[in-house]
Amino acid sequence: MIDQERKLRKDLIEVFEQVKESVRRTENRSRAGLMLGLQEMGSTMHGFIGGYYPVDSNIIVLNRTPIRRIEETKPELFAPYTFHVLLHEYIHSLGLLDEGLTRKKTYDISRKVFGEEHLVTEFSKNMERFFPNLTYPVYGWRPPEQAPVEIISGFDRSSTSPYIA
Repeated sequence: MIDQERKLRKDLIEVFEQVKESVRRTENRSRAGLMLGLQEMGSTMHGFIGGYYPVDSNIIVLNRTPIRRIEETKPELFAPYTFHVLLHEYIHSLGLLDEGLTRKKTYDISRKVFGEEHLVTEFSKNMERFFPNLTYPVYGWRPPEQAPVEIISGFDRSSTSPYIA
């Protein structure tokens, strides 16, 4: 179990580095100092939320439930799924808060980086095709208060230095 958790953390860090590089190349924008949290948000009969970015914060939080289910049932979708969700939330962290515009920007960047037929681009065109019960939070949605957020250390590694002056 510990090795599995270590691999999950490493994979998320590597995917996020790809997300940042993709945005930097296509949009010439970046943001440093972000943290990643994992939270059990579960799902409801209406679906699940992949992640969220609390406005004016420095954290992206991913829902651990769909990640676990993907790892158990379709591990080949892990990297494209996490890239898509991290890209979407990273765009929010850059100041684009409108959901519709963020989805469009996520698609545009995915298409430029991967091409029209890649799974990441397919997710950004129609995530519901792969995950019929995915939902996007509506304005005012709040994460569950009782579920702690587990911080992933070393997440935004290319933006940090191991030295303190």
